[in-house]
Amino acid sequence: MPDNYSLTIDGIQITAKPGQTVIQAAMDAGIYVPYLCYWPGMKPYGACRMCVVEVEGQRGTPASCTLPAADGMVVKSVSPQVDQLREGILELLLSEHPHGCLTCHRIELCGPQDICLRHVRVTDRCVVCPKNERCELKDTVRYVNMNLETPLAYNYRNLPVETKDPFYDRDYNLCIVCARCVRACDEIRGDEAIAMVDRSGTALVGTSRGSSLLESGCEFCGSCIDVCPVGALVESKYKWEKAVETITSTCTHCPVGCQVDLEVDARGRVIRSLGDWTAPANKGQLCFKGKFGMDFMNHRNRLKSPLIRRHGVLEETTWEEVLDLLTDRLPDYAGGKYGLLINPRATTENAYLAQKFARQVMDTNNVDVVSNTTPSLLNVLGKSLGTPGSTGTIQELDQAQTVLIVNSNTTEDHNIVALPIKQGIKAGSLQLIIIDPREVELTRHAAIWLRPYPGTESALIAGLLNVILEEGLHNERFIRENSEGWESIENVIGTFNPSHVGDITGVPADQIVAAARLIGQRDPAAFIYGLDNVPDQQQDDVVQGLVNLALATGNIGKPGSGLFPMFKGANHQGAWDVGCNPSFLPGHRAIDSVDNSHNKYGHVPNAPGLGTNHIFQAILDGEIAAIHIVGDDPSIDDFALHAISKAEIVVVHEMFPSKLTELADIVLPLPAFSEQAGTYTSLDRRIQAVRQVIPPKGEAQPLHWVLREIATRMNIDGFAFTDSAEILNEIASIVPSYGGITHQRVQSTTGGLQWPCPSTNHPGTSTLYSEGFSTDEKAKFVAPREHATPAISQDFPLLFVPGRVLVKPNEDITIMEIQGHNQIVNEDILELNADDAQGLGVRDGELLELITPVNRKLYRAKLNGGLSGIVTSTTLFGELATKLDTSEEFDPMLRVPRLDVIPARVSKPDRDPQTSQEPKMSA
Repeated sequence: MPDNYSLTIDGIQITAKPGQTVIQAAMDAGIYVPYLCYWPGMKPYGACRMCVVEVEGQRGTPASCTLPAADGMVVKSVSPQVDQLREGILELLLSEHPHGCLTCHRIELCGPQDICLRHVRVTDRCVVCPKNERCELKDTVRYVNMNLETPLAYNYRNLPVETKDPFYDRDYNLCIVCARCVRACDEIRGDEAIAMVDRSGTALVGTSRGSSLLESGCEFCGSCIDVCPVGALVESKYKWEKAVETITSTCTHCPVGCQVDLEVDARGRVIRSLGDWTAPANKGQLCFKGKFGMDFMNHRNRLKSPLIRRHGVLEETTWEEVLDLLTDRLPDYAGGKYGLLINPRATTENAYLAQKFARQVMDTNNVDVVSNTTPSLLNVLGKSLGTPGSTGTIQELDQAQTVLIVNSNTTEDHNIVALPIKQGIKAGSLQLIIIDPREVELTRHAAIWLRPYPGTESALIAGLLNVILEEGLHNERFIRENSEGWESIENVIGTFNPSHVGDITGVPADQIVAAARLIGQRDPAAFIYGLDNVPDQQQDDVVQGLVNLALATGNIGKPGSGLFPMFKGANHQGAWDVGCNPSFLPGHRAIDSVDNSHNKYGHVPNAPGLGTNHIFQAILDGEIAAIHIVGDDPSIDDFALHAISKAEIVVVHEMFPSKLTELADIVLPLPAFSEQAGTYTSLDRRIQAVRQVIPPKGEAQPLHWVLREIATRMNIDGFAFTDSAEILNEIASIVPSYGGITHQRVQSTTGGLQWPCPSTNHPGTSTLYSEGFSTDEKAKFVAPREHATPAISQDFPLLFVPGRVLVKPNEDITIMEIQGHNQIVNEDILELNADDAQGLGVRDGELLELITPVNRKLYRAKLNGGLSGIVTSTTLFGELATKLDTSEEFDPMLRVPRLDVIPARVSKPDRDPQTSQEPKMSA
């Protein structure tokens, strides 16, 4: 088979790759062929027939989106026959689509408020469609040069516009039945929330279940909106607004690194967010946060001026006054009494200057990313493999044959990571194993779901390794050539046999064996972990157990394999790369390995500092008196706020008034990610540009400017940077893996560059350890340890395990309209072990009250065969979507409720409203 085909389209000779269709080859060559149902990345559909062509030597007019390109093919996309056919197709489409403006020669002179001189109904006008001037049907009509008159009568469908579901509106009067949205939901997203339905004998798009997206399994990713060629699907907010500029940046909501095209209107507001289809990180896809969670930067409650607390009240002040005050007071806390925590939304450049300020100005290593509550996610990879970062690339997960996910609610927290996995499952090439006590969305797609007692995951992973070793599924050659410490595994792994591990975890032994065989027999295999509910003392062991599995099976160093830590913040990886960590300097160099008499980092305090997990307790213990926090974060919980309230001086950079600013002595207005330039590094080591899209609000200044001004006033050298590009140059000069990263390269390279990228002519590294491990730095096995099952308290003798899924196909869901919004109103179900229920005197169907340390809630009891000591309740994602859509929070996506396992107890309420009986309390 030749590498390329040569064919001619409209007299132009072009080349096509084997497997391409004619329309794909034409688009690659810059030749426009009109289309409405085709979309790059989806299977050929051939529904609209708009892309018909003539082929020399063939009969008929095939659709170019389904026509395979062939060597020597001669194609005409423009001819009398083709033009006539397209006009006929458009006449049929326009007979059921409002088209008064589509065929009007005066449209360029018309506006929304103008009286239509043709006296057509208002619903017949493009200028009152939210997709006006963004409509592909309109572009196609113009290209075909349709006549004003049409022989077909116009039939308006008179369907109600669906506006009660979260985030986006559906107007099927405008639908042209191209099925792009349905196919995007199915083929790209792996969902089936929308489908082709029959409405009074007419085929249209509708929900696959019920009448609301809340019950049909919609994850509100917005992919259907982005592919819709007309105004049938549009965002609810700013739906009528017109963009005057579109700028690509990197999403700030999670560490996947999705590239987003942010549309800006004439008032300087970000009005829409669209996935960048050319970006390798997300290939045009977004999640509910990236698609519908960008309005926070437009909020009227943004902090716009510096504030100083005087007589207990925060008052506006000038930058001069606040900088002078900081310059005067901060030196009093140098040498360990000061702590600096930055939000993971901070750019890499801001993170670098933050750690430099803490060390060289404040003489302390008390600096960290505030979301760093699970340092084991990366630390173990650094200790065992040599590099603290994902070993592979997210989008290459579709090449895996097996994926093991451990304690990660991937679909919600790192949405795009789930897409290649679901696509591989749908294609039949990938088997998914999940270790998680919770029911999350991906458990519906799993071949094997191992549901251990919370806190026993490390034993379960050791049990998988036991089976792999006992059945000879390990890769002896890879182990011998690339690792050390295998003997320690062989000496202890025998104690973790499936029967013993089953007793510890509650997972049946046959399921452990089946999962281990999938990992050992299906190559390549990838390992994804989030440590969402793993106890602190076991986190190292869980990650090391996964490292052991990957090394034992040879699943490191090739596409589709490797280890992928799912940390929380957008730029957690980048911040750690440049030393925003209490134990490491830029480049992940350990503090205690640096000779202060001669090093390239400047002055560095000798002892490691305190990070997020210890800094708040240190305030309460009097070790830290000044706390400097850049940006709010869910990790700042009630305990942290209590500790902060005890500090002598609290400096906060924030975008909005919050519980954090209520405790601050000094508040500095913080720009949004869209109001400054820099870079983010994704969870798969991809360094990408963060571009300034809109001006900062009020007097907001980026962190690097503030730290520069303080350092300058304190006569400290090394902070005189004028922009983020200069800071990145310094990072590249001292961090070897960033050596080839420059502002210009990141800006001009689609999809950024993955480190290690040691020189400016290096293309970046998609897969770590592709050439194995060196003799001097081999990967390290560490033997598993057995941990006691986590203890429970007398006050809360149970563990509540929450779950959340997109759809419950076997349950009837009740939807009610409440204050103009569709909401799920089903009674919550609490599942509990039948033996536990008997001991509590609980019958199936009884009303129960679940009491936890944080709240109490009523449920209807459902007895099951689950693990003793565990109660579970699985809700629909639609409930969360409604809460987020109607939230009064300034930035609702910042604090999306997580699925945390918490201690609990159950009791019977005084009265059951269904039976009006007073149930007896159990002993």
